[in-house]
Amino acid sequence: MNHLTGKVASIEEFIDVMRQKEEIMSGITYWHTIPEREAKIADFPENLHPKIREALSGRGIHHLYTHQRDAFVGATSGNHVVTVTPTASGKTLCYNLPVLQQILENDSSRALYLFPTKALAQDQVSELQEMIQVMGVDLKSSTYDGDTPPSARTAIRNAGHIVVTNPDMLHSAILPLHTKWVKLFENLKYIVIDEVHAYRGVFGSHVANVIRRLKRICRFYGSNPQFICASATIANPKEHAEKLIGETVQLVDNNGAPSGEKHFAFYNPPVVNPQLGIRRSSVLEARKIAALLLNSGIQTIVFARSRVRVEILLSYLQELIRKDLGPKSIRGYRGGYLPQQRREIERGLRQGEIRGVVSTNALELGIDIGQLQACVLCGYPGTIASTWQQAGRAGRRMESSLTVLVASSGPLDQYVISHPRFFFDRPPEQARIHPDNLLILVDHVKCAAYELPFEEGEEFGGEPLTDLLDFLAEEKVLHHVGNRWYWMEQSFPAQSISLRSAAQENFVIIDISHGSRVIGEVDRFSAPTLIHEEAIYLHEGVQYQVEKLDYEEKKAFVREVSVEYYTDANLSVQLKVLHVFKEEQKFSLDRQFGEVTINAQPTIFKKIKLHTHENIGSGPIHLPEEELHTSSYWFSFHDEAAKQFSKNDMQYALLGLANVLVHIAPLYLMCDPQDIRVVPQVRALHNKKPTIFFYDRYPGGIGLSENLYEIHGSLLEEAQRIIRECGCLSGCPACVGPIEEVGLQGKELAMKLLNVMDGSLT
Repeated sequence: MNHLTGKVASIEEFIDVMRQKEEIMSGITYWHTIPEREAKIADFPENLHPKIREALSGRGIHHLYTHQRDAFVGATSGNHVVTVTPTASGKTLCYNLPVLQQILENDSSRALYLFPTKALAQDQVSELQEMIQVMGVDLKSSTYDGDTPPSARTAIRNAGHIVVTNPDMLHSAILPLHTKWVKLFENLKYIVIDEVHAYRGVFGSHVANVIRRLKRICRFYGSNPQFICASATIANPKEHAEKLIGETVQLVDNNGAPSGEKHFAFYNPPVVNPQLGIRRSSVLEARKIAALLLNSGIQTIVFARSRVRVEILLSYLQELIRKDLGPKSIRGYRGGYLPQQRREIERGLRQGEIRGVVSTNALELGIDIGQLQACVLCGYPGTIASTWQQAGRAGRRMESSLTVLVASSGPLDQYVISHPRFFFDRPPEQARIHPDNLLILVDHVKCAAYELPFEEGEEFGGEPLTDLLDFLAEEKVLHHVGNRWYWMEQSFPAQSISLRSAAQENFVIIDISHGSRVIGEVDRFSAPTLIHEEAIYLHEGVQYQVEKLDYEEKKAFVREVSVEYYTDANLSVQLKVLHVFKEEQKFSLDRQFGEVTINAQPTIFKKIKLHTHENIGSGPIHLPEEELHTSSYWFSFHDEAAKQFSKNDMQYALLGLANVLVHIAPLYLMCDPQDIRVVPQVRALHNKKPTIFFYDRYPGGIGLSENLYEIHGSLLEEAQRIIRECGCLSGCPACVGPIEEVGLQGKELAMKLLNVMDGSLT
């Protein structure tokens, strides 16, 4: 691999040199430049407190950006506000200023800040405390999370003007113990919710219910707080914030922040087998571009879509730059790292000691990691909103920046890379939540009943509850006396309910190479495929082999190894239809929407050779299956259509079509690709017909498969167009999937299946 020679002075110089490199530019399919933007400023509001003016002036701030002023005026006028501007546009002042103003005017006032992660909460508290220190006032702001020492908790409950926490802590440790927080709830004036766009899908649906419980407790203590929300750019910020908090909000979106020139390059790896349509690995190409940047002295962030990809890329890059920069100059960052380790990496990036970081979307949110100059995306992140968020981590302080999106061979990546105007001209996605999902709602009604008894006629988020409360009374969860329903179980409901849908119990990973130490954790649903026995678990670029998985105790014991491969596990999925809620017959097709149960069991794992990514062996996995009840959309082919295919051909046709559909569905749903799954069945259990199922990957469903049921025709038309226009002969990863999966006629068979049901596409 050729490197740029020597260090370059700036990102602009790097871009000039890069544009002369044929080995890179031959893969660039589109180069988009966003010009620098001047600041739009406004004078301080007349009623801004003198101490806040002095503190801002002391930090060199003599004006506000237009959106900061509008947010302040909106909040101090008594409105609920949501501010929506790009990354690094100074949204923090949009909520800090009105909160500080209120507390300076009335010392008994309190504020509650919610951030989606502990890291973000701690990051924002340090900035808030810096501001308070400059003002020279006795105003206490504290983080209240799982890491807060018990000795500090009482002081925060009694004297904290601003309590900074996360939804999980609010749900499980503040609301159930509200009698210890009387001073906060009686005097609560503002509730700040930052990174509102992060509260989507099942997590957002849970958080909307936590906020319903929070408002209910505030009413009990006689307070009626205002909400100040902040979000990165999404298509429906006002609607989403209103659904999340159950109030009408004022939208502030006139971004006044300046930004440097931004370069955004689309890079498609070269085709290595034209007949099979196989391209060079996106991981290897991302490694090449990231190494080029790092060796040129450019501080760089690399985003990858999975934990495994992060660790593989990290080990590759550490190997490449070890001689020049040293292995500790590039680090990994993802869920599963211990908090202390993550704080150390964030600090190293801010101070410039760490020159590069490889991350999952854990660094997508606005944690201050300093002045990065370049961003490499290994694969399309799945949504337009996430892509802009990740790209926004580079060039955060008026300097120019470069983002390179390296496409994988998957249909979604290939669609985006070959339709750049789709990406650049289309607004970011809508954030969707479904707070009245029955499973989620029941969980939070239980929690709310534990916190305060329900009164006759009381609503919860606008939903009448009598039937639900009566059901819980029949189940002996609640006790109905007179006009009230009381909690009657011994257990503490919030502790057994996770806001992020996965079970509470994470698996702890214990390194037994030298003694015994905890090095990380994995959520329950990922455990069977990531830490089964004999799996290679990658952590900070170091390989560990799983010696033993104690499934009952939720512990994996690993030992450090050095091998030339990593592991990848297969899941066997069984699907059964429970109820049909909607159905329609059209031509040769039945389409239906309903409730299903999914049984997933890991079966075998493959050993994949590093660098070449070839399969070099396999082994069995012996673990119990997981069960999921969720909602699903499916379509089945009538007998006349099925008779045109042999059983074997039908299997390849269904698999090929399913491969295309599951990759393009997120374009229509505007969701994370991981949120929806597909299962093709040659002979479905419920009707004995060839069927393709889509299901929501969350208990009870969050409305995704129902949306697919509604846009069925558009989805199949797009699949037909993608297969028809793909340049491969027999099928490839950019359309129906590789021929090893779908056979030599996979493409032809999928097209034949679409033609058979052509009349049902409209």
